[in-house]
Amino acid sequence: MLSALGLIGGLALLIVLTIRGMNLLLAAPLCALLVALSAGMAVFPQAAESNFLNSYMDGFTGFVAAWFFIFLLGALFGKLMEDCGAAESVANWIVQRFGTQRAPLAIVIACAVLTYGGVSLFVVAFSVYPLALMLFRQADLPRRFIPGVIGFGSVTFTMTSAGSPEIQNWIPIKYLGTTPYAAWEVSAVVALAMAVTGYWWMQSMLRRAQQRGEHFSARYDDPQLVQRKLPHPLAGVLPLLVVLATSYALHDRLQESALLVALLAGCLTTLVISWRHFMQLNQAVHQGTVGALVAIGNTSAVVGFGAVAKASPAFAVAVESMTGIPGDPLVGAAVAVSAIAALTGSASGGQAIALPELAPGYLQAGVDAEQLHRVVAISSGALDSLPHNGYVVTTIRAICGESHRQAYGPMGALTVIVPLGGLALALLLFSLGW
Repeated sequence: MLSALGLIGGLALLIVLTIRGMNLLLAAPLCALLVALSAGMAVFPQAAESNFLNSYMDGFTGFVAAWFFIFLLGALFGKLMEDCGAAESVANWIVQRFGTQRAPLAIVIACAVLTYGGVSLFVVAFSVYPLALMLFRQADLPRRFIPGVIGFGSVTFTMTSAGSPEIQNWIPIKYLGTTPYAAWEVSAVVALAMAVTGYWWMQSMLRRAQQRGEHFSARYDDPQLVQRKLPHPLAGVLPLLVVLATSYALHDRLQESALLVALLAGCLTTLVISWRHFMQLNQAVHQGTVGALVAIGNTSAVVGFGAVAKASPAFAVAVESMTGIPGDPLVGAAVAVSAIAALTGSASGGQAIALPELAPGYLQAGVDAEQLHRVVAISSGALDSLPHNGYVVTTIRAICGESHRQAYGPMGALTVIVPLGGLALALLLFSLGW
């Protein structure tokens, strides 16, 4: 009982402290310590083999080891695009051709194309942010909506759709023997519904904010708009296409390592075709490396909390109770994966923990594997985006420089509620025999 209260209390406290803006390198281990103490876990390695320090640091360092170079190259790529003026050039071209009212749509499309092309969600945020900032400045839109717009284009209707190369669509294959195109008919309907309703809601929120008198607010560390000759808009589009094409071409052979090659190719392409347009290259490189360290530090802090939570006895009980929900197996799977993803702050974590427990029994009972694949994929991409999620923290704080208090409302609406609606639609369609 005490362990369960500590797990729920630690998670709730982490969410509250995150929203209030507390430094995550302090907040996450403090909340993890609360979970550990309530579970009777030893604090120091000298006291017991299973202990708080080792559990937390295994999660923290494991994430750094797996993602450091991708964060580094992703941050550098974004800063290079910003400093040479390529992002500004593309923003000007979009505004001239489609008007300022289409600025958010252009960002959503850019994120969706990159995500569906296999580029990591973190890298998409790093890459598209300079363009988003320029477009929001041109359109005089409140910048606190940028994280939500980027998140909507990245982690909703593309991340968990049939055919997506993102890991959230591939984990179920190992346990269910399906393909990335499982239940593609329902997936297409759900993705379209999420895209349309999410875009309508996004535009409504932006319109109401403008009616309240909100505008774009410049900051001292924003890239300065100076009178200079900008590179051709293709100089901004081409590096993104290089990243997309390289990642797609090498994905099957190198898996996540394909992103390292793709981002390096994108950085080199930007340097070559826009060399004479760079203003402060050294400063851009410095800002990119520092930004990468901040981003991966914040995210790793939250991952460390998840590692301690998973080591708690209450977590094992929660997983057992969630994966044993009676009734419709598709509904049970959706609830289980959603709840575990919320506890761990990870879509892939929710799947990887729930599927080994769910898959054998459900398949033996005759549950359609393709339907289960799609329900698990979609449900993993909803409650995972609570305020403590690593992607949410990185995008809002480290990349966009916003606070949760200002930016999480739109992001939560678009990356939690919209996917939940998509999940409900998928369950309805499957129940009707699709």
